[in-house]
Amino acid sequence: MFDNFFQRMWTIISAEYKAILEGLGNTLLIAVFAFIIGLAIGCLIATIKLIPKKSTSYFLKAVEVIDNVYIAIFRGTPVVVQLLFIYYAIFKPMNVPALTVAIIVFGLNSGAYVSEIMRGGILSIDKGQLEAGRSLGLNYAETMFKIILPQGVKNAIPNLANEFIALLKETSIVGFITVIDLTKAIQIIMGWNYFYAAGYFLLGLVYFVIIYTLTKLIAVLERRLRRSDNR
Repeated sequence: MFDNFFQRMWTIISAEYKAILEGLGNTLLIAVFAFIIGLAIGCLIATIKLIPKKSTSYFLKAVEVIDNVYIAIFRGTPVVVQLLFIYYAIFKPMNVPALTVAIIVFGLNSGAYVSEIMRGGILSIDKGQLEAGRSLGLNYAETMFKIILPQGVKNAIPNLANEFIALLKETSIVGFITVIDLTKAIQIIMGWNYFYAAGYFLLGLVYFVIIYTLTKLIAVLERRLRRSDNR
């Protein structure tokens, strides 16, 4: 039984490895670039939210309201709904490639979560750091981006790593908008040879290896950061 199972899995790998690698490449491409977008959005929103209220203008208050609405929508609705709506209602009539749309949607979705992660990371920094920056003649934005934000990112690395892993797994739904990612590639291959059990086992195995490797690399990074803090 198991000999036949693994033989089928090897048949899939040996015959269709190029399609599998192409799908894996798209999966990683979406996850990496979406995370970069999400990190940029999250850092910006977290910085805006932490501006002292007494110094906010009507413009910044309006921006904060928009931020709150954005976070509520992207955290309060399923990512598959966001993906389908944004693709078919906004970008498909404009003939934007589905892969680009997937990166944008997952970037926007990730930004909503990263903003809260970064807000927590920034709040973990001693307030004296902000006061020290201001005493050196830096304005609020310069102090945040040159002193506070880098330390906040460092403190938020474990949660940011978890967000990237979650994002990587969530990309498995991009086949709904015709993107050939790892999941969709293996589903197409299974449609040709009907090796469903072996195909889904292979799919899960690839995801497990990638995420397990990332988890170990992140653990090494965290240990090095702790050692640098103790020096």
